[in-house]
Order: sequence, then structure tokens, then C-alpha cells
Amino acid sequence: MDHNGPVRAVVWVHGRVQGVGFRWWTRARALELGLVGHARNAGDGRVEVVAQGDEERIRELVALIEERPSQHLRPGDVQQCVTTWGAPRDGLVGFVEK
Repeated sequence: MDHNGPVRAVVWVHGRVQGVGFRWWTRARALELGLVGHARNAGDGRVEVVAQGDEERIRELVALIEERPSQHLRPGDVQQCVTTWGAPRDGLVGFVEK
């Protein structure tokens, strides 16, 4: 994306990422980076991470999620991330686990 102001990313995280503390870990990293959004389990074993804020900070979050091997004690085993970018939505406050 190439514009000023906040952006939104939807990241589908594939791998062993449910039931291992991954959403909690993602929430902690997102809050440290000043992002808003959520992390939720999908029915097919993936985790959906929605993050809004500064594009560079979101890219930092995605890099932490994708880091192999994790130097930041990320739980689980991330095999792949698929990220789509878009315009931010109003009304998001904080970063929550769903």
C-alpha cells in the first residue's frame, strides 16, 4: 500500500496455531506495536489476524508472526501467512482475542 495514515491488514496464519497460545502472543505483540484489531480461530485450523494502524508497524507484526525460527518465543508452528491489505474500518478499539 502506498498512502499516509492507517491501513488494515487481514493475515491468515496457517500451521499449528490453535490451542498453543498463539492468539494471546499475537495480541501482546500487536499492543506493543500500537495496533488495533483481533486474532481469532477459524474453523479450519487457521488463525485470522486483523490489524489496523501504521503500515510499517503492521509489517513488523507480520514479520514477527512469520519469523522462522521465532526469536520472540512465538508459540506454535507457523507454516504460511497470507496477507491482504485494505482501508481501515471505523470503530476498532484495542486488540482482542476472539
